[in-house]
Parts: sequence; structure tokens; C-alpha cells
Amino acid sequence: MFDLTVLGQQAKKSARELALMSTTRKNELLALMAQALLDNEENILVANQKDLAQANDNGISTVMQDRLRLTRQRIEEMAVGMRQVIQLADPIGEVEKMWKNPDGLMIGRQKVPLGVIGIIYESRPNVTTDAASLCFKTGNAVILRGGKEAFYSNQILVAILQKTLKSAGVDENAIQFVADTSHEVANQMMRLTQYLDVLIPRGGAGLIRRVKETATVPVIETGTGNNHIYVDKDAQLEMAIRITDNAKTQRPSVCNAAETLLIHQDVAAEFLPKIAEKLAEHNVELHADERAMQYLPDAVAAVEEDWSTEYLDYIMAVKVVDSITEAIAHINFYNTKHSEAIITDNYFASQKFLNEVDAAAVYVNASTRFTDGFVFGFGAEIGISTQKLHARGPMGLEELTSTKYIIYGDGQIRE
Repeated sequence: MFDLTVLGQQAKKSARELALMSTTRKNELLALMAQALLDNEENILVANQKDLAQANDNGISTVMQDRLRLTRQRIEEMAVGMRQVIQLADPIGEVEKMWKNPDGLMIGRQKVPLGVIGIIYESRPNVTTDAASLCFKTGNAVILRGGKEAFYSNQILVAILQKTLKSAGVDENAIQFVADTSHEVANQMMRLTQYLDVLIPRGGAGLIRRVKETATVPVIETGTGNNHIYVDKDAQLEMAIRITDNAKTQRPSVCNAAETLLIHQDVAAEFLPKIAEKLAEHNVELHADERAMQYLPDAVAAVEEDWSTEYLDYIMAVKVVDSITEAIAHINFYNTKHSEAIITDNYFASQKFLNEVDAAAVYVNASTRFTDGFVFGFGAEIGISTQKLHARGPMGLEELTSTKYIIYGDGQIRE
């Protein structure tokens, strides 16, 4: 079996070097890595085609293949993401505040790297470069374990980044790749407490659940996205149609896509036929409750499972509610605490929704598709945390740091 111990030892050693690297030097190296992606476009696309060919053979759906597929534009976006990270302030070494205590000690809280970060993820090759750039900028070594679906793509991306570092005289083990996609090695990684400071899973509900149940390494949970659009009685219906269509169909295979549509009873009769017509342009299958069915003759009758399902496909659950209070209760019961949206012109309804919905990102009159580190100005993201400890929402540079206290004295002793 593949032994992660060597990778862990190499990462620990590299992390010590990275933690002391200047911001200028880190930015220079990120620029070189971004350019290397562009210089190796053809090789990356060839490797990605191998993954796509296997996806076809393994019967992976067209929608899920979209998560896997790389194009020249997507490679350029990966490079742009790395270059945006260069423009962001480096948090490492920043002293958040200083104060003097009664003993005359000057006490400060300074941001430091987490150390060695392990990431287990599925399908999307852009996670490789996003994670590598954010970890590198924050002085963290990273061990990447992607899924078998994107094995060749991930492998060549890491090889390009490592070659760039080595050519620049830097330890290439700052960014490492686990060349084994077996469950046994994944389980080994989840227990690599001697070398990993934190583990971040990024993928479907099954992966995240397994990591939470198996890992002895501290975990930052990045959650699945059972996200809702609630159309209030005071909504502009044309706006609601545009937002719902975008949230569901613009890229249905990602975690910030909407999965359930809730409609206030006062606008259901007018809104539902219109949104059904719009979603039909993308062949979206609607799973409707009994009240919604009377306006959606082509819908499938919803079952209990629909309210808690992250489809990641052209499927959407639909429910009519009596009030915003019922909508919020439904959301808080079934959601995965990722992204939720209300469409309304009523200020008090919008504030109630913002205050009472429990999620990492809550929107008023905007699509859930915006929950993204790139969009939020973080350059890229390591994932979207749906937990409340340490980090919540899109995780950028700040979320990949810890703190230590630095204390200046002039001879004090404690009596």
C-alpha cells in the first residue's frame, strides 16, 4: 500500500521553510506557477482527456463530467486565480493588536501558518491549483489527494507546480500529490496526525461524512449544498425567474446551485407556470408538493427525500408555503447551511430572512451561485465551510492561518 509517511515527513520539512519565506518571494513563485500552467496547456488538456474518456466508460453523467472537464478558458481562469492571490495581502506575520497588561508586558496576537494541510477532494481539477496557491501564499505545505475521476489531470497539474518550484530553487515538496486513490490510503491520510495539522474534505455528502467519522486529524468541514430560493409574496416575479433560473441551471453540478424552490402561496398561481416554462428550456425536472402540483401539470410528485437531496443535476424540488416563517423553518430543517436566498421587495421580510436563516451565506435578491471565493475577492478558495468553528463560508487566505501570542518584557517575573 502507498505509504503517506514519507510525504508527511517531506511536507513538515517544507512547511518550516515556507513559514519563513517573504511575501515578495512567495508572490514571485506564484507568478511563475501561474505562467507554467499556461505554458503547459496542451499537456494538461491531453491528461484531462484521459480522465474524460474514463468518465464515459464509467457512465458518469454529462452534468458531473462538466465538473471534470478542462478547457483553455478554464486553465486560463486557474492561472488568473493564482495571480489574484498574488494581489491579496499576505496575512502571515501580521500582528492583529498589541496591548500592555498590568505587569508591563506587551502582548500581541500574530497570524501564523497552520503548518501542513491535507485536502481530500473529488472531480474538480481546479481545486488542485486553488488549494496549492492559497496554501503556498499562507506558508502552508499541502498534501493533495484528488479523486480517481480526475487522477491524470491532478497529477500533471501538481507535477507542473513542483517542477516550477524546483527550477526556482525551492523545495517542491511544499505541494505534494497522493498518487493512490484507494479508500485505504484515504483512511491512512485521515489518521496522519503526526504530520497533518488539519484535513479539509471537499466533495459530496458521502466523502464528507466518511472523513468526519474516520479522521483523527482535525477537520474543517466543507459542506454539500442543499440550497433554497424562497420567492416571497412581495417579490418582483421577473427578477425571481431570472435568479431561480440562474441558481439552478447556470452550472447545476456545483455546490452553490439551488436545489429547492419555495414559493409564497399568494404568488404561486402566477409564478409557478412562468418558472416552469423557463426551466423547461433546460429540461429541468420538477419534483413538486401537492399544492404546487396544481400549477405544474408536468411535475413529478415530491417525496420526503426530495427536500434533503443535493441533486447536482437538472432537477429541482418545489414547495408552496403559507408564510416566510414557514419558509425559514423548512430551510433551517432541511438545509446544509451553505447558501440560501430570498427574493423580495419587502425590507422587513429580507431582514427577517437574513437574521433567522442559519447558513454560511444568505442572499437577498441574488443567486446562490455567487458563493465562491473567487467572486468574494479571495482570489480562489480552499472550499466553502459550513461549520461554525474556525471558519465559515468561502475559505481564503485568512482561514488558512492560526495565531500565536508574542510577548515582550523587560525582566518581569511572576510573583
